[in-house]
Amino acid sequence: MNKLSTDYTEILTDALKNIMSSLYDLEIDPDKVIINHTKKEFKGDYTVVLFPYVKQLRKNPVEIGNAVGQRMLEEVASISEFNVVAGFLNLSFNNDYWLGQATNIFEEAQYGQHLVHGRKVMVEFASPNTNKPLHLGHIRNILLGWSCSKMLSAAGYDVIKTQIVNDRGIAICKSMLAWKEYGNGETPESTDSKGDHFVGKYYVLFEKKFQEEYKEWQQSEKGCEVYDNREVAEMDEATFFKKLKNEYFNTYSGIGRRSKDLLIAWENGDEEAVELWKRMNGWVYEGFEETYERLGVTFDKLYYESDTYLLGKDTIKHGLDKGLFYKADDGSVWIDLEEEGYDQKILLRSDGTSVYMTQDIGTAMARYRDYALERMVYVVGDEQEYHFQILFEILKKLEEPYADQLYHLSYGMIELPEGRMKSREGTIVDADDLVEEVVEEARKSSLERGELAGETEEEKNAILRKIGLAALKYSIIKVTPKKWITFNPKESVDMQGQTGPYIQNAYVRIKSILRRDDAIDLGHIASYSLHDDEKDLIKTLIDYPELVRQSAESLNPADLANYLYNLAKTFHKYYHDFRILKAESTEAKSFRLMMISNIAKVLNHGFELLGMEMPERM
Repeated sequence: MNKLSTDYTEILTDALKNIMSSLYDLEIDPDKVIINHTKKEFKGDYTVVLFPYVKQLRKNPVEIGNAVGQRMLEEVASISEFNVVAGFLNLSFNNDYWLGQATNIFEEAQYGQHLVHGRKVMVEFASPNTNKPLHLGHIRNILLGWSCSKMLSAAGYDVIKTQIVNDRGIAICKSMLAWKEYGNGETPESTDSKGDHFVGKYYVLFEKKFQEEYKEWQQSEKGCEVYDNREVAEMDEATFFKKLKNEYFNTYSGIGRRSKDLLIAWENGDEEAVELWKRMNGWVYEGFEETYERLGVTFDKLYYESDTYLLGKDTIKHGLDKGLFYKADDGSVWIDLEEEGYDQKILLRSDGTSVYMTQDIGTAMARYRDYALERMVYVVGDEQEYHFQILFEILKKLEEPYADQLYHLSYGMIELPEGRMKSREGTIVDADDLVEEVVEEARKSSLERGELAGETEEEKNAILRKIGLAALKYSIIKVTPKKWITFNPKESVDMQGQTGPYIQNAYVRIKSILRRDDAIDLGHIASYSLHDDEKDLIKTLIDYPELVRQSAESLNPADLANYLYNLAKTFHKYYHDFRILKAESTEAKSFRLMMISNIAKVLNHGFELLGMEMPERM
């Protein structure tokens, strides 16, 4: 059997280009040829849309379709018949073509992997603050960033996976101050705590102490004076003081002032402040690494806000000299973007300390300097959409060469059935605990089915971790990034639903069949006559490489996740409808073993791109 191109678009586009030139002396743009799957109500496999050429040729679309279809039939060996519906040319491919495609997939070791074209893209994800552990929201961020990175790499990009570690600023100083004032010298080791959990405890403690102070101040003479002197109309005291919280922190709070003093001391290089900062951040980094390892995530390059904010500050000073920015009466630095449809944005505080925008400007510049990137993708929640619009606009004002190639991959909130979480109040859903909870749900589900009874405890734990992580990851990735998610750990391990374990089950079942008999004879396959359902299954597999490319370009792993679920569902139906090991002929058996092997290959490759693993048994 001759090996045929797996790209039907290439076959049909080349044929159409030659036929249009030969029949009508019309040169067409191959990139604008439209080819779709033929709709179920019409006969055919693929449809060439001819309407774009009707106006140019001034001919009836059916006449064009019949002429082009006849030539296709004569010149393309793999086409068996055609029909025309208005301006749609429906083409059917012959049995040999489909067998050739199935064989190509079987023989292609890296099916779904595109040729490397070398264009550089950096994907920023995770990017935590060093004042608390990674939580449920970070998990969605990490899974989106990791899967997009893997898909872009499969689509041929040179991908650099990075994060900006937010290791400085007022939030970090809150944890530092709380430990300094209330920690009594305890450490993660002395309390047998994971480092990021330990530091996060002090971030929560700071908020507790701040709230206690604020509540006391509201009842004080000064607090009553502030309330009495404001024009608050009919606003009650509770509402007034809730709105005043940020002003209180910046103007009246003692613990707030001490945390800001610590920030200024750090920025001025105070030895004691810097030593405390290094020690506490070191504890957090050790904790982060444990979580990343559990999730199977690595980075190629780390950037730290403590480095990049300095470049940002220098850039703002240069921009001030050029008149791009302006200085307010209190000494703070701003940019006016009202003409661009935004507002005025602060870039440096009056005390000279930086804001997030300062750091982000410096980080973008550092990355381009390091890698000469053609594209940067920021994976950050939808609450920061306005921030990134402003950032991108500022970089355009600064005439940065990469400013038009920045993209904010915005995603929605993720919740548990119990509702939202607030890290400052200590109601955070910890990433480590969530992973263990889902693994435990997988364990309960497995015990109910009794399917791992013959495995050793070590093997069992390894399998359950793969199942649990797939349950967690798939439940999040299958949802389009823009949508909000309610994640239910129990539902995520359901073997009958649209879940990661359901897809794993299809793969494991295939591997079980192949362990019993994997004698695939390609010589026998050449004489096999396909059923329509088998042809449709080959079509689905043929679409996989293009789906990978499109999912990468659109930065939407949900498309790939849903494709894998539908492929797994199709396999389960195929397994039910067609005999495999006890097929009606040697030809049928060899073909069907090859087909399920192809399905397993695509399921496994797609799972890898989404950051999940397949068990051999479950």
